[in-house]
Amino acid sequence: MNASPKLSRTWLQVSLKFLPFADAATDTLPLSRLLRLSLFQVSVGMALAMLIGTLNRVMIVELKVPAALVATMIALPLLFAPFRALIGYRSDHHRSALGWRRVPYIWLGTLLQFGGFAIMPFALLVLGRMGQAAHAPDWVGHLGAGMAFLLVGAGMHTTQTVGLALATDLSPPESRPKVVGLMYFMLLLGMIVSALLFGLLLKDFSPGALIRSVQGAAVLTLVLNVTALWKQEARTQRLGDPHEEDVDFVAALKLFAQGDQALRRLFVVGVGTMAFSMGDVLLEPFGGEILHLAVADTTMLTAVLAFGGLTGFAWASHVLSRGADPFRMACGGALIGVPAFMAVVLSAPQASLLLFAAGTLFIGFGAGLFGHGTLTATMNHAPVGQAGLALGAWGAVQATSAGLAMGLGGIIRDLLALVVDSGTAYASVYCLEVVLLLITLVAMRPLLLARSIRLHSTT
Repeated sequence: MNASPKLSRTWLQVSLKFLPFADAATDTLPLSRLLRLSLFQVSVGMALAMLIGTLNRVMIVELKVPAALVATMIALPLLFAPFRALIGYRSDHHRSALGWRRVPYIWLGTLLQFGGFAIMPFALLVLGRMGQAAHAPDWVGHLGAGMAFLLVGAGMHTTQTVGLALATDLSPPESRPKVVGLMYFMLLLGMIVSALLFGLLLKDFSPGALIRSVQGAAVLTLVLNVTALWKQEARTQRLGDPHEEDVDFVAALKLFAQGDQALRRLFVVGVGTMAFSMGDVLLEPFGGEILHLAVADTTMLTAVLAFGGLTGFAWASHVLSRGADPFRMACGGALIGVPAFMAVVLSAPQASLLLFAAGTLFIGFGAGLFGHGTLTATMNHAPVGQAGLALGAWGAVQATSAGLAMGLGGIIRDLLALVVDSGTAYASVYCLEVVLLLITLVAMRPLLLARSIRLHSTT
């Protein structure tokens, strides 16, 4: 009679032990509530998989849109990225008649993301001159697609920034790093599941399948984010401290920039992120054009990339929780990226799908180590009372650098394709990423030396 409850408790302990970041839960923030809150990250991951993975392949290969225009469109959402720190800062001091600070911003981001996905498939059909959409003027497709990508980008950045701030509010200080780790785990998980699902839905490509897939993502965005928000933030009667408006955002940003090598850390984040992101927009087109893979097969590559990132992020969390140096972890990620990109380059002359998939997997793994290492280092070096601003600055630099890299990647590829063959054009972009990784390693050396000097002086 007593065996069943005892067995249930034992199984619960075992299952939580093997669930990544399960120890982030507390008595005040149980795991069920924490996992429900993290659904907003799943919706962001779904949007990223759609934009970076599925749509760039469909636009370049099926819709015959120039890669430079595709890269520019995909980079448009990241124009909103520099405002992430300001968004998080404003949500800290927001006054709402309903007594909420975070919820209005997350709801606004959800509506923006939904609206962008709602109009996106029709704009893309006009852009690609497919079916009856071929009779519409060119400017309609350009304007519609640009608006759609901008709306999705603004929604993603607003939802993610304020959602992470809400997670920080709800969690005690000692568990906040683990909560952030769980949130990014769910982001990558959302990318993996979404990439697999979109690959199945678009296995037999048609305009109707594209419309159903993108608008399905719009509806699912609403469902996930409303579920994540439900009864998470408590309403308060106090509308805010009247002195909060006097807090100077610019002064706070300057104080953060004057911290211990803060600008060098942000430079490392920017260049390293560019190195890992420049080829993202070309990954699936490379597989389709050079290795002649189908849409479903190349969409699986996004899942492989996300799985590598998920594994890297989980491994970094495990190692860093034992006191490892986050800068050394970031260096390890950059070092892994160098041979991974070279494997992708060599997969073309070898016509090796295995080499291409392995390179993609380790690019994701290296990016996961690098991202977690730089994020942890940023949080550890944040001035007192500026952890949220530090997280926003890290996210702003990372997202902006990724957007610039994606745009440049497509433009460089198109320009080179005018004078050399397509395979060489793709390979040149990947080689440029290797150069950027080497620059990142050189820039990171003083950060490693500074930590070694501090450790030596304390012993």
